Amino acid sequence: MELTYLLNSGFMVRSGRTVLLFDDYDDPSGAADRMMDAGDFDRLYIFVSHAHFDHFGTHIRAYADRTTRYIFSFDLRRTKRVKLFPTNNIVYMKRYTEWSDDRLHVWTYDSTDVGVSFLVEFEDGSRVFHAGDFNWWNWLGDKEENRQMAEKAFKKQMAKLRNLDADVAFFPVDGRLGAAQEMGPQAFVDKTDVKALVAMHRVGYPRWEPSETFFGKREPIPTWAPTVPGETRRFVDGQFISD
Repeated sequence: MELTYLLNSGFMVRSGRTVLLFDDYDDPSGAADRMMDAGDFDRLYIFVSHAHFDHFGTHIRAYADRTTRYIFSFDLRRTKRVKLFPTNNIVYMKRYTEWSDDRLHVWTYDSTDVGVSFLVEFEDGSRVFHAGDFNWWNWLGDKEENRQMAEKAFKKQMAKLRNLDADVAFFPVDGRLGAAQEMGPQAFVDKTDVKALVAMHRVGYPRWEPSETFFGKREPIPTWAPTVPGETRRFVDGQFISD
């Protein structure tokens, strides 16, 4: 797979001639436009995990003529922005549902904020997980009641994600959480069978490297925390490779 960072939680994933765009609300480097101009693909699927402004940008309607499917979280249906898109090419997905065609199989999970998370399997069996805004939102300084609710919501969803198998997982490591930024991704990596982790939702923060205790007793896995729009890595034989 080839992975390109767009911005925030936005990524482009290419496997063969299939391209996925996740949460492309802004693309300062023009990576998706270059992909469209090159035209070296035959399927394009555009995923939006929820309607927050930093995940859902209406510029992706410009790709409508080449888009195989827009795969949207169910909450987008209530927005005015979605009326700009061709309704006959949108798949709305609720939590814990499935959709497939001859190229992809998609499962959704819940979020601890709004919308859904996506697990996507390519026809060759490789899998990517995009968490959307699913995370342990443990805001330091918040009311203890709110922090306990955040913990409960996160652990409830993790019970459903236990042993999730994916080659690459895109997951928030949000610098705004300060000392708590690793709590969510650390628990996620510990309880699942993901083979590599990509940090997202880090605009304006330095490049993240896992702390010494991040992997606990688990065998470390490759990580990548992009900071510059347009950064690209190839995921080959379980490793991130830069060109």
